[in-house]
Amino acid sequence: MKFGKEFTSQMVPEWQEAYMDYNYLKGVLKDISCFKKKNAPLPEVAATPKGSLKRRISMYRAFSGLQSRFSFKDSPGRADNEDEEVILVSSLQQEGSQGHNQTMFLMSSEQGGEYEMVFFRRLDDEFNKVITFYKKKVGEVKDEADELSKQMDALIALRIMVDKPSIGMRSDQVMMDDDTTSSPGLVVPTHIRSPGGAHMEAIQEVEMTGEEILEEESTSKEKKNLMRFRPAPIEILDNVKINIDPATPISTLKNVIRTSKANVKFSKDELKKAEEQMKKAFVEFYKKLRLLKSYRLLNVLAFSKIMKKYDKTTSRKASKSYSDMVDKSDLGNSDEVNKLIERVEVTFVKHFANGNRRKGMKHLRPQAKRETHRVTFFMGLFFGCSIALVAAIVVAVRAQHLLEHKDRDKYMNNIFPLYSLFGYIVLHMLMYGANVYYWKRFRVNYPFIFGFKQGTELGYRQVFLLASGVSVLALAASLFHLDMDMDPKTGSYETVIELIPLVLVFVLLLITFCPLNILYRSSRFFFLRTAWHCLCAPLYKVTLPDFILADQLTSQVQAIRSLQFYVCYYIWGNFKTRSNTCQDSNVYKILYIVVAIIPFWSRFIQCLRRLFEEKDSMQGLNSLKYFSTIVALVMRTLYDQKRGTFWKVMAASTSGITTIANTYWDLVIDWGLLQRNSKNPWLRDKLLVPHKIVYFVAIVLDIILRLVWMQLVLDFQELPHLHKKAFIAIVACLEILRRGLWNFFRLENEHLNNVGKYRASKSIPLPFNYDEDKSM
Repeated sequence: MKFGKEFTSQMVPEWQEAYMDYNYLKGVLKDISCFKKKNAPLPEVAATPKGSLKRRISMYRAFSGLQSRFSFKDSPGRADNEDEEVILVSSLQQEGSQGHNQTMFLMSSEQGGEYEMVFFRRLDDEFNKVITFYKKKVGEVKDEADELSKQMDALIALRIMVDKPSIGMRSDQVMMDDDTTSSPGLVVPTHIRSPGGAHMEAIQEVEMTGEEILEEESTSKEKKNLMRFRPAPIEILDNVKINIDPATPISTLKNVIRTSKANVKFSKDELKKAEEQMKKAFVEFYKKLRLLKSYRLLNVLAFSKIMKKYDKTTSRKASKSYSDMVDKSDLGNSDEVNKLIERVEVTFVKHFANGNRRKGMKHLRPQAKRETHRVTFFMGLFFGCSIALVAAIVVAVRAQHLLEHKDRDKYMNNIFPLYSLFGYIVLHMLMYGANVYYWKRFRVNYPFIFGFKQGTELGYRQVFLLASGVSVLALAASLFHLDMDMDPKTGSYETVIELIPLVLVFVLLLITFCPLNILYRSSRFFFLRTAWHCLCAPLYKVTLPDFILADQLTSQVQAIRSLQFYVCYYIWGNFKTRSNTCQDSNVYKILYIVVAIIPFWSRFIQCLRRLFEEKDSMQGLNSLKYFSTIVALVMRTLYDQKRGTFWKVMAASTSGITTIANTYWDLVIDWGLLQRNSKNPWLRDKLLVPHKIVYFVAIVLDIILRLVWMQLVLDFQELPHLHKKAFIAIVACLEILRRGLWNFFRLENEHLNNVGKYRASKSIPLPFNYDEDKSM
């Protein structure tokens, strides 16, 4: 793989604009190469007089000596051999800003020298951009390290207070030398537990004093003075308030009722939650440090590669001078991030892994999942079996003339809705797998956006494997169930066959809720936890996975109604004769409306909570959009049940309003498209897909698929020879396809927003708030 592609593939997606523009610089070198080939000098004039270079250098030195801002005496960019001196690199200091690099090209008078001047000018711009971004990020992680140090002080004091209050002692009882001072950086505390682990015997704090601790000192006495052990003062808790977000609906309600935490007694439950939050904060901080380290090393390598390419293209020797400057700069010579990484590792292992380094590093550096050929093999096998089963079903229907059978309506009204549930699930999984494939292809950081634990996210092969597995089970069951003839002796259908769909549902539920670490348990539990947050809205804080899943469920209304039909058919109906009357009851009709509006109601409540928490007026408008959808859905269902001109007008008007509102929101707000004044007319400034036609096709498809839903609402003439249940299933499948299309562009827009703000790591809420007034 060429370095350019490798460089792009290893970039932090959210920081890609802050990296050196390697491809542009390579293009400039290509222009230089083309110019030299077109203007190759004749042999007799190709040689440059030896004195001309010295004259240019001497003239340049005489002139530059008048400018106080340059100092070339000890310039790191100066070559040892004057005859080979090509560039001079200096660091400029400007008032009110940081110093930046400037390179002087000494051979600009040569033919084509302007191209090389452009190259070095752009090279300096890229270097200054990179080092400015790096310094900014280093400053941010330093501030975060200081904050984590304060949080660890509070956590240690809380552990003393909760685990064994009797060992707590006031700070004035601790004898310390006057010259003992704490320095910035991560505090590395240590604690020793008793063999039984029941209580904490001692909690002590090691004050790290920067590089001196890591370096060898002249005497052992000086080493002891640098590392002081002292019990953590309990008085820290006097200036600290616990800041733990409610984790359950009950705790949320208690938090609403209890307005003050001033007199709350610290408990083991609060200690446990505080430790969990600190653990997450350290893991995320460590991830950020590793990203920053990778950013530094990758850019240093890129500057080295582009300068070697310059030397090769121009036959000069300038790479060493520039590489020396890069190595001596903060980008190449800074060791602050490495030291923070070491300190985080030590702190995490001692405090959150009981000194077990392997266990601690497993949390800090989770291993990425390895792709196995077994997954690909079974995925292909199941897809092949699914195609064969579909063909077998078509042949069976044709051979037995089931479309003209007298019991066709009975089968479509009672059996078809049972199996259509699995069709909706499989189709949605296939669309998600396709989305994952294209997200990875266009470098959309979907694991970070969704908040998946590193190393547990499913790739598109795993998603397709699960979808094809469910498909094989459902198609095999439906083929076995493809029987419309009753037993003439009993006047009913065979019980075992009629129970196949119910057994299949129980199997899927058993797999989903299985507590064993099989079949991607982490992903299953993530899905269940997120679904529970959606059902319990607004009692949980709304995160992006919560409202994304709720949006997915709004496209699965028919699947939710199919689950309701399972209860109706197998409990109140007579499944042995394939008949039921519960659909005519008023209770069923009411529940038919209620279960359909649950996902829309969940999104409505989520928007309201975000409106009150974030004070964002757009969330209020979004809640109105979902409320209008609820009204339209209720009107449509009432019209379907009662008929009449009044209900038809109400259904058509409300559905028209919500269709227009939802379409506009999809295209403009969720996708960020239809911007007239953007660089890409009617799209947006930044696009990941290189072909703009894809976005226009997606816009048209979204509008058409929204109107297909209107087709069902307005109850236009259906296709001939197509059963009503089949028509409803087709419309439901088209809505799932629209949602799959929506998913890709919705996450693309979210990814670009993160890129615009350079957000490559999550912001973890810290458990303690310091009262600055009391601490001063």
